[in-house]
Amino acid sequence: MSYLASVNVGVPRTNPAKPAGTTGIDKRPVSGPVAVTAPGPKGTGAVGLAGDRVYDIADHGGDDQAVYAYAREALDGWSTRLGRPLADGVFGENLTTVGLDVDGALIGERWRIGPDLLLEVSCPRIPCSTFQSWMAEPDWTKTFMAAAEPGAYLRVLEPGEIRAGDPVTVTHRPAHDVTVALAFRAMTLQPDLLPRLVVADALPADDLAKIHRRLGNA
Repeated sequence: MSYLASVNVGVPRTNPAKPAGTTGIDKRPVSGPVAVTAPGPKGTGAVGLAGDRVYDIADHGGDDQAVYAYAREALDGWSTRLGRPLADGVFGENLTTVGLDVDGALIGERWRIGPDLLLEVSCPRIPCSTFQSWMAEPDWTKTFMAAAEPGAYLRVLEPGEIRAGDPVTVTHRPAHDVTVALAFRAMTLQPDLLPRLVVADALPADDLAKIHRRLGNA
């Protein structure tokens, strides 16, 4: 069974890597239920989980990046590679999952969490200078990109409350083969894969427009 190992909300920290000067990447597990709603357009700092927010409002937050999920199994793999323990939430994820192939999820795949919340996989997480600074590992961004285990951003289709231990059920998988990992590889180190992404119409509109421009379609 797939379930939530933890639900994580950010603690504001000083961010030397971005002009905003503050980051919410330090996510900590919380006890009790957390309300999740669609935050609205990017640019306000709002995200899906109550009590959380982003500070680099130009690049993060909004409906297409309402919730970020990462698999506990992938964190365990990184822990082995880096030689140090990695707590739930350390990658800035809101949801740390167990038994769910997050990077193998299809763009547009839908997850029911608990009785009410319905999420839709929208795009992979692209690492930035804040992530590099937070992890304090040499060449972390390059290492993370090469591994192609980015975790998934999700949009909120139906709001609800969630908590650690809630089951995660995949309720819909679209009829294409564009996974989170494939989209990440195409959008980063393997642009030759970009033509395969055009069928994934659940990608954010800005990403789809950028893909079409890079392919010379617009």
